[in-house]
Amino acid sequence: MPPLLAELGLLITFISLTLLITFLIMIKTKTRSSPPSKQNHKQSQPSNHHLPPGPLFHLPLLGHLHLLGPNPHHDLRRLSNRHGPIMHLRLGQVPAIVVSSPQSAELFLKTHDLAFAGRPQVQASEYLSYGQKGLVFAQYGSFWRGVRKLCTLELLTNAKVEMLKGMRREEVGGVVEEVRGVGEVGGVVDLGELVGRVVEDMSYRMICGSKDGGGFEFKEVIKEMSEIFGAFNLSDFVPFLRPFDLQGLVRRMKSLSKELDKKLMKIIEQHIQDATGKQGQGKDYKDFIDIMLSLMESNNEQEMQLDLDHIKAIVMDMIGASIDTSATAISWIFSEILRHPNVMKQVQDEVRNIVGMDRMVEETDLAKLEFLNMAIKEGLRLHPVIPLVYHENYEKDVVVDNYLIPKKARIIINVWAIGRDPNAWSDNAEEFDPIRFANSDVEFYGQDFQFIPFGSGRRGCPGLQLGLRVVQLVLAQLLHCFDWELPDGMLPCDVDMSEKFGLAISRAKPLLAKPTFRLNINL
Repeated sequence: MPPLLAELGLLITFISLTLLITFLIMIKTKTRSSPPSKQNHKQSQPSNHHLPPGPLFHLPLLGHLHLLGPNPHHDLRRLSNRHGPIMHLRLGQVPAIVVSSPQSAELFLKTHDLAFAGRPQVQASEYLSYGQKGLVFAQYGSFWRGVRKLCTLELLTNAKVEMLKGMRREEVGGVVEEVRGVGEVGGVVDLGELVGRVVEDMSYRMICGSKDGGGFEFKEVIKEMSEIFGAFNLSDFVPFLRPFDLQGLVRRMKSLSKELDKKLMKIIEQHIQDATGKQGQGKDYKDFIDIMLSLMESNNEQEMQLDLDHIKAIVMDMIGASIDTSATAISWIFSEILRHPNVMKQVQDEVRNIVGMDRMVEETDLAKLEFLNMAIKEGLRLHPVIPLVYHENYEKDVVVDNYLIPKKARIIINVWAIGRDPNAWSDNAEEFDPIRFANSDVEFYGQDFQFIPFGSGRRGCPGLQLGLRVVQLVLAQLLHCFDWELPDGMLPCDVDMSEKFGLAISRAKPLLAKPTFRLNINL
C-alpha cells in the first residue's frame, strides 16, 4: 500500500515507454468491460454474483494505484464513501477488496473468518520475515496455529503477564525518576522517545531475558522495517517488474536482512552458551528464546518443526510488535490528552482520588481507573496503530453479501475509517471525547466491530492483554506523577497531529512537553 505517491515519479520514464502498448490494452479493456450478454455472463459467473462496486476508470499496469497518496487510509475512506463499505479496487494486477464499516468488517472477520485468514505474500516478508516463517506474516495453517499457541502460552497468557509485573514496575519507576530530574531543571521531555525507550527495554527483558536485547538495539531496525513494509512496492502489485527493483527496495531489504540476521544469531548463540553454563549447570530461568531453542532440540511439536530461521522470525515479530505498537499507541493517546486539558484534569483527578498522592500507581489500580480507560479507548478509536489490516482470500472464490470475492484477492480492513464511521459513532466521530465510552459495553477484544484496534478473528492480535497493560501503566504513571505543559508558550491546538504512514502509523513530529513532579514522595 503506497505511503508516498511521489515515489511514482521514479517510474515515469518506464511508464512513458509503455504508453503506446498500454493504450491499445486500455481500448481492449474498455471493450471487454462493456455489459456482456446474459449468456456470456452466465458462462463467466455461474452464480450470477459480481465484484463489489469501485472506481470505473483504472490505468493500465497501475490499476487504481494512482488514486492513493501519502496517507492511503484517508484515500480509501474517501473512495469508500463514494462506492460503498465493501469496495473493489485494482491495485496493479492484484484485486483488492476494501472494507470500511463495522457491518462489513463483521462479515469478513467473523462470518467468513476462515476464508480470509490468509496473509498476502509481499516481497518484504520474503526478506525480513525469513520467507513468512514467523507469526505475523505466516500463512494460515498448522504451522501458524502451532506458533500462535507457543507465543500465547509462553509469553502472552494472563499468568505470564502477571509474572512480569515486577519488571514493569522497575522499568516505569526508572523512567519516572529520570523525568523528575528533567523537570527539576525546567527541561523538556520528548515523550515519544521516552515512551519508546521504556517499552523497548520491557520487550527485551520479556523476550531476550536482558534489558539491552543482548547488547543489540533493534529500534532503528524496527523503524526501517516498518517503513519498508508500509512502502509502496510496485513489484507487489505488478509482479513482472520484480527483477528490475526499480525503487531500490530490494537492495534495502537485503541490507537490512543481513544486519538483522547477524544481531539475531549473536543473541541466539549467547542463549545457547548460557543454557549450558560454564560448569554445565545451565540457567535457573528460561526466557522465550530458551524455550524455543529447547523445542527445536527436542523436536516434539508435530505442528511446527522449528529451525533457527523460524526462531529468528518469531523473535523479530515479538520484538517489533511489542515495541512499535505500544509506544505508538501511548504517543497518540498522550497527544490527545495534551490537546484536551479538561481530559487531562479528569484523568489526574481520578488517579489522585483512587491512588492518592503518597504512592505511585500499581497495576492493581488500573481496572479502577475508568475515565483513563475511556480515554485510552477513545485514543485508539481515532488513532489505531495499524490503520490498514491485510488479509487474503487464500482458498477459493467466496460470496460475501452477494458480492463475489475472488481467490487471492487482497482484503484491506480500514480500521482507521471504521473507528471514524459517523453511523457507528455519531456526528462528532472526528472529535476526541472519552465520555462516549461511558456506560458502554464496547471493549478492546474484537467482538464489537466498530472498535477493532487490535484486530479480530483468527488473525487478531494475540498480545492484546500484554500490550494493553503496558499502555495503561505507562500513561497512568506519567499522568499521576507529573503535571504537563506544552513548551515555548504553545497552545493545545498547536500540537501537530500529522501522521507518518508505515506498517504502523506514527506521529510525524516529536511530542514535547515540560513535566512538574506532583507526588508527596521521595523516589
